[in-house]
Amino acid sequence: MANPIQAAEENHYLWGGVCDGWRLVRNPELSVIEERMPPAAEEQRHFHNRSRQFFYVLEGELTMEVEGIEHLLKVHHGVEIASGEKHKAKNLSAADVRFLVISQPQIQNDRELA
Repeated sequence: MANPIQAAEENHYLWGGVCDGWRLVRNPELSVIEERMPPAAEEQRHFHNRSRQFFYVLEGELTMEVEGIEHLLKVHHGVEIASGEKHKAKNLSAADVRFLVISQPQIQNDRELA
């Protein structure tokens, strides 16, 4: 049975010391996470051996570096990251950015620093 879900305290986690994440869907085959990244925050460059991902901006601007090329994603824009592609999300703007990260299969135990 399908149950509605929302970003709430029970599915919240902190990452990178300053970024928020909310696990909206979490099963072995699919992960959907809403994330909030404040200005000047960024993740470590990494890749996934099995998982492919899709980053989709809900609010603000997200800079995605994929294989050394930077892509500026604005609201309602996204980018697909293939397994094995080295990538890094960062917020170079002056405002928070909110985005979805959709991973298939989920990325648990499938992240390696580049």
